[in-house]
Amino acid sequence: MKILFTDSVHPSLRSELIKDGHICDENFSSSKKDIEKIISEYDGVVLRSGFTIDKEFIDQSETLRFIARFGSGMENIDVIYAESKNIKCFNAAEGNKQAVAEHALGMILSLFNNLNRSSIEVRKGKWNREKNRGIELSGKTIGIIGFGNNGSAFAKVLSGFDVEILSYDKYLKNYKYKSTIKEIYKKADILSLHIPLTIETKYFVNEEFINNFNKNIYLINTARGKCVNTSALIKGMKQEKILGVCLDVLEEEKNSFENLSKNGFNDDLKYLTQSEKTILSPLIAGWTVESNIKIAEILLQKIRKSFRN
Repeated sequence: MKILFTDSVHPSLRSELIKDGHICDENFSSSKKDIEKIISEYDGVVLRSGFTIDKEFIDQSETLRFIARFGSGMENIDVIYAESKNIKCFNAAEGNKQAVAEHALGMILSLFNNLNRSSIEVRKGKWNREKNRGIELSGKTIGIIGFGNNGSAFAKVLSGFDVEILSYDKYLKNYKYKSTIKEIYKKADILSLHIPLTIETKYFVNEEFINNFNKNIYLINTARGKCVNTSALIKGMKQEKILGVCLDVLEEEKNSFENLSKNGFNDDLKYLTQSEKTILSPLIAGWTVESNIKIAEILLQKIRKSFRN
């Protein structure tokens, strides 16, 4: 097959596909419109989150056999339309689940123990022990929304911390720590999101959702930014319904968020970046050295399995 890479990925994927006899071209700089003009020359395309494949793109080719997303989220691909055209769509959510789980754990431990703030203070010569007294994860109840690859991996890394885990997944039938959303509302101290961005999950966390919790909670979001309504989140923080947040993603992000500083901060972003109740990271929860390799291996396996000679 002839395969186009529109983004840089771990080199092992391309090299192994070439060993299999495929022709692999790279084009990281052309616009989507320009790629549309040549996509009919290719059987497959490999992309990351910064490239969108919609109906218009798909209609430019009658030869496309697969679309491979180097990562987990598929919101930048019209999967339903692609599959209606017999185009296989692959992702590799299995590849970064451990990375996401460890990152979520690291964020909440950092928040609970004031690690970011105290590190900055010590570097400035400040030695504030009482101000930075932490709280323990042990004994807390953690609600996990979405119990697929990432949610289940997060539950696994939490299992040694003497916590109660409650999980809710609308689309799964039998899974560990299964609970109801009402029980999570009633008992959770911490809520962690592990859901894809869809029409159904956009602004999943809104003012009504936040007010349903019996306790004041901590929120972890390593899913997608638009799963949380930022204005509602900040209102909850100001009212102390939300005691702290760990955000690897932000509502304002688009497909790619590297130009954040150039675009400037709106009032919501200013609040989040200035608050001591936040731990923020730039969409790196699944972005480890190991996950990069695993994702390449998983996509390679899926392509090989679907297109064996």
